[in-house]
Amino acid sequence: MSRDLRVVVYPPDAEGRRRVRVDGEILGRALGPGDLLEFLRRAGLDPDDIRLDDTLLIEWRGGGPAVWSPDLGEE
Repeated sequence: MSRDLRVVVYPPDAEGRRRVRVDGEILGRALGPGDLLEFLRRAGLDPDDIRLDDTLLIEWRGGGPAVWSPDLGEE
């Protein structure tokens, strides 16, 4: 897996979707971890090798990998 990619997951919007950006390009809005892993797979990463709590790979904004609700993201 390439550690050269910069992955940013933004806080949940009003519908609980989190914008996913890889190397400056928005890949979409994830509704949960499965969506995020699919976006990362499309970016060339192997989902089996990804740990969602890996802060060297993923920068989480507005809560970590367990936060997919806008209510939980505003602490």
